[in-house]
Amino acid sequence: MRLLPLLLLVTAITSSGSAATQAVGIQRVAWLQGCWEIVSAERTIEEQWMTPRGKSMVGISRTVRGDSLVTYELVVLREQGDQLAYEAHPAGQPSAVFLSRTVSDSSVVFENLEHDFPQRIGYQRNGPNALLAWIEGTQQGQVRRTEFPYRRASCAG
Repeated sequence: MRLLPLLLLVTAITSSGSAATQAVGIQRVAWLQGCWEIVSAERTIEEQWMTPRGKSMVGISRTVRGDSLVTYELVVLREQGDQLAYEAHPAGQPSAVFLSRTVSDSSVVFENLEHDFPQRIGYQRNGPNALLAWIEGTQQGQVRRTEFPYRRASCAG
């Protein structure tokens, strides 16, 4: 009879240990955190994601040409039930919410089929220093996809 309580204790410790090693919710996309940029002769695009906290992450981006701000956006990424919600607040446009369609340890795709453009937003981690972001959807009857190949950048200054 003493074996049963010990067996239950071992089972509880084993199952809680395996759950702790597998990321859930917002932690599944913690690899987004940090600073990312695309630098070209025409423009610089910067994107910065805060550390997951309070079941959310906050991201900001800006695009600059020379010494002029072209556009900016604030994004709140949060847990919503068993999905992640990507709440975009782009400059000069109404906000929109996209729900996660797929989430893995190296990629995430959000979708809102009711949105004008884009209908899908995705991120794919390609190693520790590369991140491919993309937007995709149908616009004026044409399927369109724009990719943003980011490199990790310093968050200082």
